[in-house]
Parts: sequence; C-alpha cells; structure tokens
Amino acid sequence: MKGPVSLQILDEAISWQLRLGSGESRPDDEAAFARWHSAHSEHARAWSQLGMLDRSLAGAAPKAARNALLRSPGESRRKVRRLAGTGLSLLLVGALALGVGNRYTPIRYAFSDLVTATGEQRELRLPDNTRLVLNSRTAVDVRFDAEQRRIVLLSGEILVETAHGDSRPFIVETDEGRLRALGTRFLVERDDGDSTLLSVLQSAVAARPEQLPDERVINQGQQIRVRADGFGAVEANSATADAWTHGMLVVDNVRLSELIDQLARYSPGYLAVDPALADLRITGSFPLKNIDLALSSLEPTLPVRIEKHGQWWSRVVPRG
Repeated sequence: MKGPVSLQILDEAISWQLRLGSGESRPDDEAAFARWHSAHSEHARAWSQLGMLDRSLAGAAPKAARNALLRSPGESRRKVRRLAGTGLSLLLVGALALGVGNRYTPIRYAFSDLVTATGEQRELRLPDNTRLVLNSRTAVDVRFDAEQRRIVLLSGEILVETAHGDSRPFIVETDEGRLRALGTRFLVERDDGDSTLLSVLQSAVAARPEQLPDERVINQGQQIRVRADGFGAVEANSATADAWTHGMLVVDNVRLSELIDQLARYSPGYLAVDPALADLRITGSFPLKNIDLALSSLEPTLPVRIEKHGQWWSRVVPRG
C-alpha cells in the first residue's frame, strides 16, 4: 500500500486547485496543468487525494481522466459539492487545510522547538547568549546539556553568531553531518535534496560528514556543501550571503528562474515564471518583506510583466 504523497507534491496540487478554481484561469493554464498531471503518477495521486477527480475515473487511464476534467471542470466541482456532509468531504477539507497551512508553516516540523512560517524571520538568544536568526520556513531543535551546546537544523536556513565564555563545544547538526563552531559567525542551509550548505562569515567551522570520521576546517570567506558521504568543492562565499537577515535578497547575474525560486520561499501563494523567460539574467536587490514590490521591480529592466490573479497567484510572463 502506498503512503501519502509528499508535502511538496501536495503543495503543487493545491496550487493547481486554487489556480483552476479561481474562475480566472486561461487556456494555457489548462494545458500546463495537463502536462503537470501526466508528468508523474504521484501528481495524479495527489490530485485524486484532493477530491478533484470523480471517483468513477479512478480506474481510468490518466489521460482519459485528465481530459474529462479539463472538458468539464464545472461538473467536477458539482460532484465535489455533492460530497458535502460526507466523511469524504471532511477528508477533502482536511487535506486542503493541511496543504494550505503547509504553505505558511512546514507542517512536518510543527512540533519542533523553533519554527518560522513562510515569509517569517525570527531572531533570538539561546541559553548561552548565542545569537540565532531563522530564515523563512525553518525548523530547529535545541539540545543543550552539560557536555555540549547542540542545535539540530531540520529544515531551512539559520545564521549563528556564537557567544563567548562557554567552554562547551557548539554543534549544528543536520542529517548530512556535524558542524563545530570555532568561535565564529556562519550560515547553515538545508536544501530540498540531500546536502547542507555551510558559509563561514567569520573565523572558522570544523565540518564532518555523517559517514566520515574526520573533520575539515572551513575558513572565513569560504563555503562548502556537505553530504552524508563527503564534501563538495570549497568555494568563495558571497559578500551578501547574509543579506536575508536584513530583509533583502541580493543576486548577481543569476537566471530569472533561480531568482523566482528564491522569492517563492518567502511567498505563501503561487509564484512562478514562464519557461520562455527562465534563462534571462538578473542582478539586483529585492525586498523579502514585500514580494509584490520585488516582482514589480523586474518590469523596468526586463521584457516581462507580472500576471496576478488575486493575492495568491503571481506569474512572470513575457511583456506584450
């Protein structure tokens, strides 16, 4: 028996549900949905779990089910409404609530010691007076004892500025390894894959992959990607790597799709870019507390416009 679909895919399905059910969808949206729906069996399963497909289509071929939905979305919605008052309708409401809630807060880490919602940043002092800043959608557990000061980064990104005068080692732990501070200021980010990115802003950090016995010292101005079985290449980190702690995203000659992906981490709604624009290059500074303002700043410098449907759906599309 298959388990539940991943939260990431459920997020995507809910984005499509909101987009197609807004009453303002365009013909190219339906074609894009059809491609997404057929791209992977998990996409179809997530869509089915949301109740947007008639149960009578469950055994049909994915293409037939998709075409039936796109030919008559009104009928699908009427069938969903007829489920009102049943246990299935409660399941639908629960799935939607969890999915939409997950766009604000990473639900799987809801019981962590420290959690930030989408677009939220939080600064605090740990019991030893270490300064800790959590970026958007970050989850951390704090595990201090008599032997060590340890924090576990479960998701997202943190800035650590260790306090002086405590002899216990300060450790940041992720699934990929352990990072031991050497009297320092540094960034740690867990991506969606299987690696941890360490960027040292001051002093040094001793890094050890989970499956290796020896540490490697990463010095000020360097960054490295740590995997459970080894290290990536040591690179120079960006002088603006910690700009997010000041509410800004600073990029230098990056692909537009990369910029939009980064901004999407701070937006609870749907945010995307037309594939035809993905390879445009952009340099600039963008406010993280006002994503609409960040997006509108693209229009004077790039051949793009911002297409919006309500406050929860934005897309960067070609101008004209």
